[in-house]
Amino acid sequence: MSESDSNYWKENIRLLKILLSIWFVVSFLMSVIFVDQLDTIRIGGFKLGFWMAQQGSVYVYVILIFVYLKMMDRLDHKYHHEEKDILSEESSDELNNTQS
Repeated sequence: MSESDSNYWKENIRLLKILLSIWFVVSFLMSVIFVDQLDTIRIGGFKLGFWMAQQGSVYVYVILIFVYLKMMDRLDHKYHHEEKDILSEESSDELNNTQS
């Protein structure tokens, strides 16, 4: 594996760790562990702990998906791992295999 590929995967894993940490905080800590403390805060008449467990966590998950997509596009572009390059490599490999 080249140094560029190694750096690409290091950044990819770092991004995953950050996003999974956010997911853990929202889904487990805010919606289960600290729900009683969050229930002292109200949003639109609903207790924040209840709202996070029922609605807020879903919104955060969707936002995390879009953040991951955007950040991976940037990472792919930075290390020249765009989808078009991968597709062209696959088609050239198939062409080479059929010629052999």
